[in-house]
Amino acid sequence: MCDGRDLVEAHDRVSPEFVDAMIEVETPPVGSIPELRETLVEVLETVIGAAASDGRRLVPLGTPLSSQTGAVRSARGKLLERIYGDGIEPAKNCAGTHVHFERERVTRQLNLLTALDPALALVSSSPYYRGERIANCSRAHVYRHESGVRFERYRDLWEYTTDVAEWENRIEARYRELQALAREAGIDDAAFGEHFQPENAVLTPVRLRGKQPTVEWRAPDTALPSQVLELVETVANLVERTNDTPVQVGDPGTGDERIGVPPFAELRELTDAAVEDGIGAPAVREYLETMDFDPANYRPLTASISGPARLDEATAERLRLDAADALEADLAALD
Repeated sequence: MCDGRDLVEAHDRVSPEFVDAMIEVETPPVGSIPELRETLVEVLETVIGAAASDGRRLVPLGTPLSSQTGAVRSARGKLLERIYGDGIEPAKNCAGTHVHFERERVTRQLNLLTALDPALALVSSSPYYRGERIANCSRAHVYRHESGVRFERYRDLWEYTTDVAEWENRIEARYRELQALAREAGIDDAAFGEHFQPENAVLTPVRLRGKQPTVEWRAPDTALPSQVLELVETVANLVERTNDTPVQVGDPGTGDERIGVPPFAELRELTDAAVEDGIGAPAVREYLETMDFDPANYRPLTASISGPARLDEATAERLRLDAADALEADLAALD
């Protein structure tokens, strides 16, 4: 892995991330999948070209394959290091795909996106985290569960909600708890308030955003652009249907009168299977098909990454280069 901070100068839609080896690639709000494809391809091709000018490659993986890590640069990140302690490692070493949907029938949107959590299996990118084979989707496992019990509630999937006020009450409660943890770490309220607000204190797979009024879905890994576009198209169609169709807990399915989602305990079992075994788990495939996904259209990168329980640096480098090749080939096909 290498420093990518200077790549933020390559395009105004690129931002720095927690550590030097990662960058965030954004797209502007769009109204259709063709528009999203066009802008995503344009940004990625620009950044890949800038990286290639001095021998670097972009790698579309959600976790580092080797044990290397990087230093946190931002003031917010340094505060998180003090609050989380060793629990910050998974947060700063994982990358994912974030999709924002315009807020409309918000309670329905929150509950639907919660129920779509097992779809992360469709774009899982790597079974390895920092050199160790963890699960089919190593990113989801470590990001949600390896920060310690005190912080799992800030990263794991939340239960369905009854209304927006109830969801916002949860956010406010987590914010106050995080502020108390910050005080324990010697961070005064002024410094905490400068870098943390209720909506950005939680990093759960589904978030309610106020500054950019959206419902944000954060479950998927970083993945090949074509696979992300396929996923987003199905999810966007389902979200749009919530304008006219209620989301109800019960038998899963997408009928004309309702969108059925499983009881939360069943959903958790499906997500656990999706993280551990991916779309190879029959229950996961059946559920995703019921929710309008076609697993046959997906080729998760994690399926192409094989190796021993622990990777050496040379193997990790080869696998990263293979993933970089796959990214460039995928973009060429889209373009």
